[in-house]
Amino acid sequence: MKGTMRTFIRALFVVVTLAATTGCATGVTEWIARTRDNQGDLALARTNYTDASLAYQLALKVDPKDDHASRGLVSVQLHIAQAQFAASRLEDALESLALAARYSPGDERIDGMRSEIEQAQTKREIVVSNYPSYRVLGAGIRRSYENIKEQSAAITLALRRFNYTYDTEDLTKAIDLSYELNADVARYTNRLVQFRQLVESGVPESATNRENLAPPASLLPLP
Repeated sequence: MKGTMRTFIRALFVVVTLAATTGCATGVTEWIARTRDNQGDLALARTNYTDASLAYQLALKVDPKDDHASRGLVSVQLHIAQAQFAASRLEDALESLALAARYSPGDERIDGMRSEIEQAQTKREIVVSNYPSYRVLGAGIRRSYENIKEQSAAITLALRRFNYTYDTEDLTKAIDLSYELNADVARYTNRLVQFRQLVESGVPESATNRENLAPPASLLPLP
């Protein structure tokens, strides 16, 4: 890989040198821009948005009027911003959108996502002020629900075994597992209800038993 890059740099140096002596700078500029465009297209086809963004940006540095690169960069930056948004990296997502907006001002896709992220920032401030440790409990609840997949898979396996063993013990196992699953779901649901209460309005300082808190007035969603 390093050898290939050195070869490319040498070739580029030769071409630029020739252009400087023969007056073909415009042609070289176009060639470099097209090369970067192709690199961006290949990276985009592999859903490697980071490399695609870099390639399109390099193309635009060489040729600021490169429509192909600007369209590609906007599309890539939207993908990057969406991924950052889903990862709760709200500020990073806004920066990614800002770069896209430079090449597509007034774009409804960019404006719509920016508005959604800004609303999420405001709601996050409320959640954090109500319940600063929300991430820890939320992660625990997600793990609990992920365990349900394993329980459901065990029930399905028991039913599949019955299809060829014809042993009602497999059905008994499936029933027992189902009862356990129902009990777990009920417990997880109670935790989820409490979690919603905590992130919406927090816990009164005088509360001694969080399990029996009455649902307070909600501060979410914002108008």
